[in-house]
Amino acid sequence: MLYFFPSWYKENSYCENEQFWYKRRMRSEFDETIKQIQLFHRNVKVPYKVVVLSYAPNLRHFLHRQSLFRAPYWSIFDSIQQIKRNRIAVLSFHNFNWPKGVEFIYSPFVVLVYKDGKRYASVEFGENGNPISADMYEGELICRRNYYDDRGFVSSTVLYEKGKIHHQDYLDESGSWKIREFASDGHVEINPNKPMYDLPLNDSIKEFRFTKMHYNSIEEVIEEVLRRFVYTTTSKDKFITAVHPLHADLLNRVFADKYLIETFFENRFHYNQLGDIQDFLNHANYIITDSKRSVEMIKPYITNQDLKLIDISPYDTRMDFGISQQLTVQNILVPIDDLTEYQFEKLMINLCKYLLTNDKARVHLFTRNGEWNYDQVLLSRVEEILRKNDFDPRWAALEENGAVSENDLEEEEEENHSVKKFYVDACIDERTISKCLNEQRVILDIRGVSDVFLFVTAISKGVPRISTMEDQYFEHLKNGMLITNYDDIVDALSYYVDSFENWNDALVHCYEMGKEYTTGVLIDSWKEVLNAGR
Repeated sequence: MLYFFPSWYKENSYCENEQFWYKRRMRSEFDETIKQIQLFHRNVKVPYKVVVLSYAPNLRHFLHRQSLFRAPYWSIFDSIQQIKRNRIAVLSFHNFNWPKGVEFIYSPFVVLVYKDGKRYASVEFGENGNPISADMYEGELICRRNYYDDRGFVSSTVLYEKGKIHHQDYLDESGSWKIREFASDGHVEINPNKPMYDLPLNDSIKEFRFTKMHYNSIEEVIEEVLRRFVYTTTSKDKFITAVHPLHADLLNRVFADKYLIETFFENRFHYNQLGDIQDFLNHANYIITDSKRSVEMIKPYITNQDLKLIDISPYDTRMDFGISQQLTVQNILVPIDDLTEYQFEKLMINLCKYLLTNDKARVHLFTRNGEWNYDQVLLSRVEEILRKNDFDPRWAALEENGAVSENDLEEEEEENHSVKKFYVDACIDERTISKCLNEQRVILDIRGVSDVFLFVTAISKGVPRISTMEDQYFEHLKNGMLITNYDDIVDALSYYVDSFENWNDALVHCYEMGKEYTTGVLIDSWKEVLNAGR
C-alpha cells in the first residue's frame, strides 16, 4: 500500500484553502501530489490511499476540481470528529435552524439575514454554490461563525468574545463538540463525554480513546491519532510525503522505521530553509524533486549515504502545438515575477529596442500575481520607463483605445508607435497558463529560476525559450537560445521572431525533447523508485 501525504494547507496551518466564490484565487491549487495520484490512479496498479492531515470540510469539492474525486482517502479530522458520511450532500441555507421572522436579502456576494431590522447573519458560498460559512452577529459584532461540511452538516463553530476569536469547536455529525481549540494559546481540550476517535482497521472502523484530555496544540492531537494510524500499517507499505515546513517535524517524529519518499515542488519550499529540516531529509529513503537544479541544491544537506535523489517532472508533455504562426501579431511572453527594479527596467528598455524594429511584435508580461489591479500597476511602471527613456508611453496604454472611425483607420496604421504593444497576462492556474502559451511565439525569461510548468508547457506547445540559465528543459540553439546579458536580447528575439525557419527548427526540437517527459516515461521513473524499496 502507498500512502500519500499532501501539503494541502492554508498558508502554514492545518486547515484547507477553500475560498469564497467571488474572491480571485491567488495561487494554483495544483502540486506534485495531485499529479502523482493521477498517475497512479490511471496507470499504476498499486493500491494507495491519500492521508489528509488538514481540517478540510470541503475536501470533496477540492478533489473534484483536481480530477481526484475517486481517489481513496483518510482524513485525520474525520477520525477525530468521528464522521461516518462520505458522500457530498446538497445543503441549503434555507434549511438552517433560523429563528422565526428572519428576512433574507440577496446581495451580489453573500446572503444577508436580518431579524427585527438588524443584521443577524451573513452566509458565504464556495465556487460550486455550496455554503461554506455563516457569521452570526450580536449588535454590530460577530459572535459566532459556523463552517459547513460539503456532506451536509455543521463541521465546526467558532465562538467570539467582543468580536475576537475565543475558541473553535470541532463537531461530530450530531452537532456535539469533540475537541475545542483555544485561540489564546492554541491548547486543545477533549470533550470528556465524547473522548473517542475512529481509525480504519481491517476494512472496519475501530474506536480508540484519547490518552489525554488536554493537549498543548492541535498538532499534538494530530500526532497522537497519526501515530496510531501508522502503527496499523505494515513494513511493506511506503509513504510518499510532500516536503512542507508545517508537517516536516511531525512526520519526522512519526515515521520511525517506515519507507519514506519525500517530494519537492517548485515555489512551495524555500531552499534557504533546508537546514531547518536536515534531519527529516536524511530520514528519507528517496527524495524526488521537480528539476535537476533542485537536486543539486539539496545534495549539500544529505549525510545519509543510502539516500537516493532523483528528479521526476510533476508535469507530462502533451504535444499540442500553439497557433502563434496563424496570428497577425507576434507575441513575446516575458515572465517578470521576482525581478528587481533594475532588472525590470533594463529588460523593458531592450524590449523596446526590439519593438522599434518589428511593428508586429507584442510583449506579454507574464505574472502569477492575481491581486486586483496588478495589471494596471505593471503597465504604469512600464509607461514610466518608456517616458523616461524616450519611447512612446502609449505602447503601455492602460486601456485599449476607444472606437475608431473608418476615416481614421489609415492614419492609425501609419502611426505605428501609437499602437498598444505591452499587455499583462496574469495566469494563476495551469489552465490559464496553457491557454496563454498557445498564442506565444517565444518566451524571454531572464529570472534564472526553474519554472517547471511553464517550461514543460512551452515544450508541449513548441514555443522556444530565450533564457539566461541552462536547465534540463532547455538546450541552446535547439529549443531555445542562451544569452548572457541584456544586450543579447534584441538579436535573440530577432533570431526566433523574424525568422520562421529558426522558429520552426525550435518547434521540431521541442517535439523531440517532449518525448523525454511523456506519461509513460514518468511512470517508468516512478516504478523504479517503488521497486527500489522491495
